[in-house]
Amino acid sequence: MNRTKLNWLLAALAVMTLTACSGNEEQTTAKPAPVHFESGDECHVCGMVITNFPGPKGEAITEKDQHVRKFCSTKDMFAWMLQPENVNRDHTLYVHDMAQTDWEHPDDTALIDAREAFFVVGSDRAGAMGPTLASFASEDAAHEFMMEHAGEVLRYSEITMDHLNTGMPMGKMDSSTAEHAMEH
Repeated sequence: MNRTKLNWLLAALAVMTLTACSGNEEQTTAKPAPVHFESGDECHVCGMVITNFPGPKGEAITEKDQHVRKFCSTKDMFAWMLQPENVNRDHTLYVHDMAQTDWEHPDDTALIDAREAFFVVGSDRAGAMGPTLASFASEDAAHEFMMEHAGEVLRYSEITMDHLNTGMPMGKMDSSTAEHAMEH
């Protein structure tokens, strides 16, 4: 084999190797799809049955091992995610787009990327265990909800533990939320 053909063959092998490596890299960095909430799923934070409550839910999927943690509310998801041991970890996060689904029984086909969502904090709508953060795919939908139900529109990156601690403390239920849980 002459030197030109050998160099061409080596170059072709190098390209194929790089292409194969980049293909594998894309597969490992692809965002996992959201997982549907099942009737027996329990909240990773409080242990309550998730589907017994109204309002948007949340889930976190670890990038490394694809472990799914489900939350009965966006408030519980943020309470977990904002913990020092979790805040810098790689997780894919999903929440319900409440402009696309019913508040009482959110549909899992309306799950969206939480990091791209807009949240209404401090509204008069209750989720599991009281006040929650209403989640929306569009800022316009979040503002519409805010105009009807009060609160403040924030991006994912703007939400802090202080926002979660306003209103009713976590771990307590108001009477309407407790009655709703008892019905299910």
